Amino acid sequence: MPVKTTAYHGIPHNRLGDYLRNRRARLDPASLGIASGRRRTAGLRREEVAQRANISPTWYTWLEQGRGGSPSAGVLDRIAEALLLTEVEREHLYLLGLGRPPGTRFHGADEITPRLQRLLDALSFSPAFLRTSTWDVLAWNRAASVALTDFAAVPARERNVLRMIFCNPQVRAQGEWDAIARSVVSSFRIDAARAGASAEVQPLVDELSRSSPEFAELWHANDVATTGNGIKHLHHHAAGMLALEYSTLAVVGRSDLQMVVFNPATEADRERIISLSV
Repeated sequence: MPVKTTAYHGIPHNRLGDYLRNRRARLDPASLGIASGRRRTAGLRREEVAQRANISPTWYTWLEQGRGGSPSAGVLDRIAEALLLTEVEREHLYLLGLGRPPGTRFHGADEITPRLQRLLDALSFSPAFLRTSTWDVLAWNRAASVALTDFAAVPARERNVLRMIFCNPQVRAQGEWDAIARSVVSSFRIDAARAGASAEVQPLVDELSRSSPEFAELWHANDVATTGNGIKHLHHHAAGMLALEYSTLAVVGRSDLQMVVFNPATEADRERIISLSV
């Protein structure tokens, strides 16, 4: 049932209808190729939203009026597209209309905002990078380049955490490879499933299964785990052994991205990274 609250004098308040009216009032008909003409109120008319969503104008009117029962997820998705809702707005629409968030829907990512890059760069001595839900690395800071991998020197297609771990000998030589490989594969499996990206990662899985017997064995084990934080020990060719505490952080407003930050575990580790960065 649509989520409602009790308003004044015990009259049920249609929160879904209020939200729909508010969102359509914010749209500019002219920008959508709709003749504006003479309108009594701002935004789109109900029948225009219904036409854009490919649903009955009567049914849409009932939704705004709180009649006719709960809409289906498909109807909500078409209305969200018709109203040009953001992902956060679409989630709110689901919560009002069905009392639950929408199902997982994969969104690929190929760029980040300058703000996120500045955030990475502000972490002067903490290696950090941004990865997608399919574990492609999109951005990184200088500390990550000098302490982990020179990402800029890696071809864009190969700039994937799994490809680097299973196909890059330099990464493999950093130490603790067996434990890292097992942890990465089990975490990657659950991240891809949560993001609804199982189909999108299958070509990568097939490729790595052919090129790496170790990956094929770990993938077929079907283990899942969440390793959002821990400590990583690696052998750096110039700085020697480094101990780095890592945390995986969600990026609010970007469900397609995660930020992985490695913080020096000791003052000595920090000094080693400083020496690499200067």
